[in-house]
Amino acid sequence: MVVVNSPLSEVTETSVQANRSEFALKLQAVKTIVWRDKYLYLMLIPFILWYLIFAYKPMYGLQIAFKDYSLFKGITESPWVGFENFERFFRSEYFIRNLVNTFMINFWGLIFAFPAPIILALLLNEVKNMMFKKTVQTITYLPHFISVVIIAGIVTNFLAPTNGIVNIIIEKFGGEKINFLAMPEFFRTIYIGSMQIWKDVGYSAIIYLAAIAGINPALYEAAKMDGANRWKQMWHITLPGMLPTIMILLILNLGSFLEVGYESIILLYQPATYETADVINTYVYRAGLQGGNYEIGAAAGLFNSVVSLILVVLANRLSKKMTNVGLW
Repeated sequence: MVVVNSPLSEVTETSVQANRSEFALKLQAVKTIVWRDKYLYLMLIPFILWYLIFAYKPMYGLQIAFKDYSLFKGITESPWVGFENFERFFRSEYFIRNLVNTFMINFWGLIFAFPAPIILALLLNEVKNMMFKKTVQTITYLPHFISVVIIAGIVTNFLAPTNGIVNIIIEKFGGEKINFLAMPEFFRTIYIGSMQIWKDVGYSAIIYLAAIAGINPALYEAAKMDGANRWKQMWHITLPGMLPTIMILLILNLGSFLEVGYESIILLYQPATYETADVINTYVYRAGLQGGNYEIGAAAGLFNSVVSLILVVLANRLSKKMTNVGLW
């Protein structure tokens, strides 16, 4: 029996060989690049290990949220209960209060704390005296590198009801001393002003100053020739040049909308201010760690993560529609 090679089989064999050759070339190119930058990849290994150990490995514990978890039985042996822990969390008498407080603190943070570094960067960009500019930058950067515990201690001492400097000033002007940290109506202002604005405004401004530095100086020269003053240059050149950076950081902020820094809140709040200070993360801390209800804490944490993911996706789509800028 004589086998005759058909034109179709020859074309198929040729295409397979071509694909193999192309794959071999790509593989060789990858090997060349990896070998050329081998030291950079070696430096990357600790960061990959950090993410694997501290970001991805803990995901195994998320199943606690769907189990009647027992420390003695462990994660694997604890029985499954489905969404019972989520139902307990949603039906909790504190759920609505904690959700509202979390939303309000983050909302006012976006209104007041998010624009603060943008405004600082714009003001620093207008300063011509380099000595004064660097001094202001240094002073505003420093609080970011101070521990949250120390910042909370400073705030507590400043607002102390008896010998705090704020109450001393109020008394000097004929007013009555106020126990600010024990009054629920003052907590959000204190938290946002100290932990989100004062502590991080200078450090966050670095990103916006870098974005301003990347704007083409020729645009400013052309605007000057057209008679634009400094205000118009800032409004029509600087701000549009910063917009992609602003949108990316806004998306990242929305991604952590329900993730309030519970460490600083725990250091500042007290039972008298739970009405406005108690958020989902502090509830997780009290119920999960202090109360031993680890499954409730895991359910609340997973709820936070799911909502944050939805907000990031929606914010990214909105940003791409409005500015053609997004995380992906």
